[in-house]
Amino acid sequence: MSPLKLATFNINGIRSRLPILLAWLEREMPDIVCLQELKAPDDAFPIAEIRAAGYGALWQGQTSWNGVAILARGGDPVESRRGLPGDPADKQSRYLEAAAHGVMVGCLYLPNGNPQPGPKFDYKLAWFERLIKHAARLYKSGHPVVLAGDFNVVPTDEDIYNPRSWLKDALLQPESRACYQRLLAQGWTDALRARHPDDRIYTFWDYFRQHWPRNSGLRIDHLLLSADLAPRLKDANVDRWVRDLPHPSDHTPTWITLDMAARCKSAAPRKTARPQPARP
Repeated sequence: MSPLKLATFNINGIRSRLPILLAWLEREMPDIVCLQELKAPDDAFPIAEIRAAGYGALWQGQTSWNGVAILARGGDPVESRRGLPGDPADKQSRYLEAAAHGVMVGCLYLPNGNPQPGPKFDYKLAWFERLIKHAARLYKSGHPVVLAGDFNVVPTDEDIYNPRSWLKDALLQPESRACYQRLLAQGWTDALRARHPDDRIYTFWDYFRQHWPRNSGLRIDHLLLSADLAPRLKDANVDRWVRDLPHPSDHTPTWITLDMAARCKSAAPRKTARPQPARP
């Protein structure tokens, strides 16, 4: 059995960057993909093009902002949750959960929180608290689970080129970092850091001040593994070549490979049928 490849990619506008997404899918062929910042309503999601590339999909769009999706190669993800529990009034499209290829996947786009202090930062922390509570239930379920997405948190000063330039940013605030550490304390494994404990690996380079050519980046896209999956981690990295393409996202795809040859408790039966129309 080939290793299972699972990736997260903040696409930063799926319609404008669809050619980049399709080129990446064709070259890297991930089995499961979590997308964030679709910036498109449900009816603008390019499902026909994604099906033609060999993927089924679930998505939750939002006009101009936010939006998340889960793609599965060769089949349809099986939806288990749309939106985090805990606040029925929250209508932002930031969390989607599904089973695919024997793994439960939570795709998330955590609020940025800027400017801080203020209501946007308060929303970020409140959303994080809801994520922590839901993640605890997922972890205790015993299913193989991956939480993947743009967490909008720089975990430590080793995950940013120069923390002094970002001291007032919501991504580096002690409260944001404390929430992330509380999440890890449940038992989750930060896959990229586990695979590269001493390396400076970034997943995001903003568009200003030549940050990409200078490799002045941040690590804010994370893949967290449940106890059952952590021992199966084979590799983790970022596809930097995508950031060099014309009109790129400011994020790069971040991925892991998992050895699924040994039997593990399945989140759902593996699907091998051709992709079918997904409910938007």
